[in-house]
Amino acid sequence: MYFNDPLYLLVMIAGMILVFVPQMWVKNTVAQFLEVRTGRGRSGREVAQSILAENGLVNVAVQMVDGELSDHYDPAERAVRLSPAIYQGTSVASVAIAAHECGHAIQHAKGYYPVVLRSAMVPAVNFGSSLGPMLIMGAMMLGGFSHAAPSLAITIAWAGVILYGLAVAFHFVTLPVELDASGRALKVLETQSYLNREELSGAKKVLTAAAFTYIATAMYALMQLLYYVFRLMGSRRDD
Repeated sequence: MYFNDPLYLLVMIAGMILVFVPQMWVKNTVAQFLEVRTGRGRSGREVAQSILAENGLVNVAVQMVDGELSDHYDPAERAVRLSPAIYQGTSVASVAIAAHECGHAIQHAKGYYPVVLRSAMVPAVNFGSSLGPMLIMGAMMLGGFSHAAPSLAITIAWAGVILYGLAVAFHFVTLPVELDASGRALKVLETQSYLNREELSGAKKVLTAAAFTYIATAMYALMQLLYYVFRLMGSRRDD
């Protein structure tokens, strides 16, 4: 039904471009700097273990996980998990990404507020991100976004939008978490001389590209939310 709506199509196309371009950017940037070896020749695993030890986080494990760009910090298991190219690699990208994930471990240990907030939001977001779109689709089938919609359809539509809004809020809470982790990573890489000035410039490019994937995802989610709100408000004005 909404594939006939020019505004909906515009949001979808703009969103796909918005998400696709940063994804290609980060893939190409990481691939480029995976080929640039660091002068010190330390692997991502070694750098991660060193940063964690320097911050008193000897109980945080550094583990290898399958996949490409699958690197993450698991707060439940207190583990920094690195993909093979990052775990074993001695490149600028390997060191930068390993340091970024250690930044998340440091945030967790220090109770960085956006991390605490994001963790508290997870149950509601998991519920809202699955049920919200289902309610929105159900409201669409009942005509909940049209001026002739019954009150039940309108109520279902608003419930779906509010639940989806929780997922959108989660994306925006994630932004300071990711940016702060990158900031911590770059600071330690510079102050502890893990990278020289030229290598640090490459690390900044890797982490900047990665940050834009989170920004793009948040903006696309917001665009979709605003579209639904706009259509619902429009249906009320038509009544």
